[in-house]
Amino acid sequence: MKTMKMPRGRGAVPPIGKLNFKDLKRLLKILFTNYKKLLVIIGVAILISAIAGAVAGLFLNRVYDFLEKTVLSSNNPVPITANEAWAGIVSTVITLACIYVLGITSNVVMGQLGAILTQNFLKDMRNQVFAKMQKLPIKYFDQNTHGDIMSVYTNDIDALRQLVSQSLPQFCSTLITLITLAIVMNYLSVMLFLAVVIGIIAITFVTKTIGGKSGGYFMAQQQAVGRVEGYIEEIMHGQKVVKVFNHEDEAVEKFNALNEHLYEVSSKANGFSNMLMPIIHNIGNVLYVLIAFIGGGIYIFSNGTGINISFQSLFENGTFISVLEINVIVSFLGMARQFANVMGQISNQLNSVIMAIAGASRVFNVLDEPIEEDNGYVTLVNVKEDASGNLIETNERTHIWAWKHPHKADGTVTYERLRGDIVMDSVDFGYVEDKIVLHDVSLYARPGQKIAFVGATGAGKTTITNLINRFYDIQDGKIRYDGINVNKIKKADLRRSLGIVLQDTCLFSGTVMENIRYGRLDATDEECINASKLANAHDFITRLPDGYDTMLTADGSNLSQGQRQLISIARAAVADAPVMIMDEATSSIDTRTELLVQRGTDKLMEGRTVFIIAHRLSTVQGADVIMVLDHGRIIERGSHDDLIEKKGSYYSLYTGAFELE
Repeated sequence: MKTMKMPRGRGAVPPIGKLNFKDLKRLLKILFTNYKKLLVIIGVAILISAIAGAVAGLFLNRVYDFLEKTVLSSNNPVPITANEAWAGIVSTVITLACIYVLGITSNVVMGQLGAILTQNFLKDMRNQVFAKMQKLPIKYFDQNTHGDIMSVYTNDIDALRQLVSQSLPQFCSTLITLITLAIVMNYLSVMLFLAVVIGIIAITFVTKTIGGKSGGYFMAQQQAVGRVEGYIEEIMHGQKVVKVFNHEDEAVEKFNALNEHLYEVSSKANGFSNMLMPIIHNIGNVLYVLIAFIGGGIYIFSNGTGINISFQSLFENGTFISVLEINVIVSFLGMARQFANVMGQISNQLNSVIMAIAGASRVFNVLDEPIEEDNGYVTLVNVKEDASGNLIETNERTHIWAWKHPHKADGTVTYERLRGDIVMDSVDFGYVEDKIVLHDVSLYARPGQKIAFVGATGAGKTTITNLINRFYDIQDGKIRYDGINVNKIKKADLRRSLGIVLQDTCLFSGTVMENIRYGRLDATDEECINASKLANAHDFITRLPDGYDTMLTADGSNLSQGQRQLISIARAAVADAPVMIMDEATSSIDTRTELLVQRGTDKLMEGRTVFIIAHRLSTVQGADVIMVLDHGRIIERGSHDDLIEKKGSYYSLYTGAFELE
């Protein structure tokens, strides 16, 4: 289990993440590049909806105007009749109703297309992240917990959902509404609009100050969630180990520390965020009172005739005079309230935007990870022999393989029959550059030979096989496969030539047949059954409730460890690879089952080069060459009889115990 650096206690200030607004720009570029047509339609719907909501105040002013014109006054010496006023009001209401219907229709269109856009975007992002993960090197998964990686698919991409489905549409809608309201209010009264500008400045300052503080903590929150989920995944996977060693209390203590850190950053992020909306709401209330005070003062000062600065003002005798009527003040107050509410909605969406930026940063970190390099150009192909014994490439499955080697110098292509001849020449390797774990390892495996590695845990046995299939690249030395440097062979073709049975079996959700066929997806049912018979798995499979159609879940938890391993061996058998790697393949199988497996694997290994890693020395006695490793060095090599005769390290291991501890 990986050791985690524990975060600081409650009294410490949690680290603050740094928002990268370039990630938001990159996210928007993806949206506008891939979903341009949908965005245009949604944009038009947002525009119509926002304008429809913003112009309602004008119609309220018009209704009030009709009512005022029915009253005799100095400003209206010839009032209109009640019928004329009623007709005008009805006409205004009908027009307003049509506008609202148009707005509702736009909202429906926006909602439906927005859902389609959001789900398509999320689907594409998940596809991109998953496809990228298949190209990442093994060391990436060694260095990152599985739970933290899963958090990218769940929390981080879900944060993007909030942004695309809610925050961006609402931001666009509110922005259009603000612009429309600003134009209408400025049209009604410039002086009153100046008071609104003061409110805008105050709201902007508060949003920048408080929102900026919450942004860093939201970034830290996303990272803390990933660490918590990573730890949960590790403990769930190792629950048996936790219970066996009675470490429940320690596990809880570590989780509490991680959860405490999550609490700290989350409480600060949401604390600052929750302050924002009430403050902006109260600024809106102050603005409402200020406008009422200014408007009422102007109206009273002008004795009811009104003095105001507006676009409809006229110069009379050098005096800038206009009329500020009650209906203008009433309409302006309503729009000012709406303006403040809309500003509050923008600040309320700030949380989602910040979380989306934090999530996008983690998603893009995965997408920007350097992929597993593969400069190979030699491929593995099926061939057949013509009458002259020449190898000819074919699409048929002939069970005869060859390396297709194009030569850049002269443009020719040669075919080298796959024999399984593997040579390691003075190989040095370390998982990190400054810590070498294999030192000057040299070995050769001739076609059909069985090469066994023995040694204590950590001696480097599995590391050697990881280098053969290029899960990692060496620091120094050469590895040749049938005389070809493995760096020249495409990794997919190299690994296709290797059948691997690991100590830790991995079964996928699906039927037994599907798990066996995973070794070669084009294998027929008959070939899968023959592979099962070869691995001596057929008998127990036929006794399962649904035989080969029995569903396996939770990594085959409904099977014994030995049965799971037999299925894993059958999967390697159906792959029909020329080279086999048996990494402690029988360590989880009882002695009786091991004898059955060995009979099957003996047939499986006929004519193949085989690398065997085992703790049980009884499983390697028949190997052609046994190599004893100690701290990354080969200290002895030879057959079982030769090594016993030398009475060295292998002899001590063999006579002391049949299993290495």
